[in-house]
Amino acid sequence: MPNSTETVEARGHLIDSQLLASIFDKVIEHGCTYEVQQFDIGRTNEDFSHLTLKVTAPDEVQLAELLLELSALGAHPLAEKDAATRPAEKSGCVAEDFYSTTNHRTQVRIGGRWVEVEAQRMDAVIVLEGARGACRKLRDVRAGDAVVVGHDGIRVTPQFLSRDRHGFAFMSNDISSERRVELSVARVAAMLRETRAAGGRIAVVAGPVLVHTGGIEYFCQLVRGGWVDVLLSGNALAVHDAEYAFFGTSLGVDLAHGSPVEEGHKNHMRAINRIARAGGLRAAVEQGVLKSGVMHACVTHGVDFVLAGSIRDDGPLPDTLMDLVEAQERYAQALRDVQLVLMLSTMLHSIGVGNMLPSWVRAVCVDINPAVVTKLADRGSSQTVGIVTDVGLFLSQLARSLA
Repeated sequence: MPNSTETVEARGHLIDSQLLASIFDKVIEHGCTYEVQQFDIGRTNEDFSHLTLKVTAPDEVQLAELLLELSALGAHPLAEKDAATRPAEKSGCVAEDFYSTTNHRTQVRIGGRWVEVEAQRMDAVIVLEGARGACRKLRDVRAGDAVVVGHDGIRVTPQFLSRDRHGFAFMSNDISSERRVELSVARVAAMLRETRAAGGRIAVVAGPVLVHTGGIEYFCQLVRGGWVDVLLSGNALAVHDAEYAFFGTSLGVDLAHGSPVEEGHKNHMRAINRIARAGGLRAAVEQGVLKSGVMHACVTHGVDFVLAGSIRDDGPLPDTLMDLVEAQERYAQALRDVQLVLMLSTMLHSIGVGNMLPSWVRAVCVDINPAVVTKLADRGSSQTVGIVTDVGLFLSQLARSLA
């Protein structure tokens, strides 16, 4: 059987971003061979490198599989074809060879023109409607939708590392340790200022550790200073925030003295009960029941929040969304047009948000556990910068820096 060949090209900071090595490795991994036909190295920080590569596979099937994986690395066939589509068999179900999206900027070729894919996110399909293409979650596909299949007519542009390491790039693909916290905080403060000056939106994803570590007042300072546009979290953050506002405890522990209080184990349930009696968090603030804390600051300063529930939630609070699909949709809506995301000590919600973000949205993950940042990167959110430290310490320094 004769070999199958294709010529592909890639442009960008291929060396700095390690894409060149990744492309070569992917060819070998698939049992194929390559021949470099042209490689021009960019001579300035602004110039892209250009690679032309001939790849050879044992058969058409292996070649198609290789080309699909190379497209995610920004290497595309020289021969341009329109994207192929196949109608969805039924709602929530598509053809086996559907194109699965990445979080990188993507174009699709329709009628001889390359158009930007809308609502970019990973793990979705692309649905074409006339001269437009958009990412759509599998569950949102309707019978008859024109779903892109195969690899033809798809261009992916990965995010490139900055060649001059400007801004925050000095920490890219790294997990910083305690010795870098002050420098990292200064960089994050600069990113917040740049985002705000450009009119960008800032989202914060936070877990209950924000309360346990004494970070409430510092976070409230960020809210009052206008550094937070939307807060995404779960039931636990709001519950323990209310518990602290009512009783000065978190999980029954007096945060001022670090010791458990008598019958403190039921304080979080008492907090839920008070909020429920008022009719929810916003009603509790308006009625003067809830007078301090993170949720109070969000309500009084017009910061939107979404609380996504889970199987383990007590109560939950009336504001918590226990319908998983609805919670995901509300998260996705809240993240539209966000330019910067701060993830504060919550593995579950950070990874969930990471899956919804396009790769050009900058993300900073602060956690005492470096595995959280590693998991984000492993799941495709490679733009995330990790700061390994206590979230309360980070927030105190950040609030001071922004003040």
